[in-house]
Amino acid sequence: MNVPPVLLVGHGTVDATGVAEFVAFTGRVRRLLAAEGVDVDGGFIELSQPTVHEAWTALAARGHSTMAAVPMVLVGAGHAKGDIPAALQREVLRDPATSYVFGRPLGPHPVLQELLDERITAALNGEDGTGTAVLVVGRGSTDPDANAEVCKVARLLQEGRPYDFVEPAFVSLARPDVATGLARCRALGARRVVVAPYFLFDGVLPRRVVEQSLAFGVEHPDVEVRVADYLGDCDELAGLVVERYREALHGDIRMNCDTCAYRVLLPGFEDKLGAAQTPHHHPDDPAHGHGHGHGHGHGHARVDAVVGE
Repeated sequence: MNVPPVLLVGHGTVDATGVAEFVAFTGRVRRLLAAEGVDVDGGFIELSQPTVHEAWTALAARGHSTMAAVPMVLVGAGHAKGDIPAALQREVLRDPATSYVFGRPLGPHPVLQELLDERITAALNGEDGTGTAVLVVGRGSTDPDANAEVCKVARLLQEGRPYDFVEPAFVSLARPDVATGLARCRALGARRVVVAPYFLFDGVLPRRVVEQSLAFGVEHPDVEVRVADYLGDCDELAGLVVERYREALHGDIRMNCDTCAYRVLLPGFEDKLGAAQTPHHHPDDPAHGHGHGHGHGHGHARVDAVVGE
């Protein structure tokens, strides 16, 4: 086939709702591109099915040899820089007749800013955003570059909008955590805070954001805490995925290397410089635990994998 397919690659979740939303979103992208004859499939690198291997194999069985992989992640952390490219390269080693091109992470992008703003507006339920602080909560990472991107998203969201101020926070692996972020908003004088989870789909961590935010509101009744919805399965997000797909086919795709701990010596992250990348072990992968390939990731992993039968 002449038209490379879209391969959506997600991290995976133990949450059934999150899996269902990813699968539904894959269908939305498929319908969006159906008129152009572009095939679409998707899978996860760990924790849940469908797996990347299943999606790759299905696409290859339908006659495709070059996959255009779009990482379903919002920031360029370890998954986009190493885990996902390593998992894709493992599939190439399994089937040398296949190959892939790799798209950029979805964010930061103006479409995502608009979606966040829409979710916040919905949480305000028609009330003016004036006098409102916003707390953008990202997943959190051990990659400082990825955490810095969430801070950038918070700043971009503030520009040109009526919110008093926008602060970043993280639900895991990085500081400030949700409670600390809310406490900072309170200390800065906010009397109403809308917490905006910066997540694509539902899952354990987005729900944790809701729980921790509401708990803070109960403990501090002088601050009204509302929680906006996550980004979710929608046409705007599907359009952004298509943009990343076309970019992967025709554009000049470059990861952000200037502040990447795998390429630049950053204080406190010396162990990451030049570190090898390994694809996640997926219990449903036919490698049966032997497909832990090693390679240098960052969007273009070379993997020397021992692939199980």
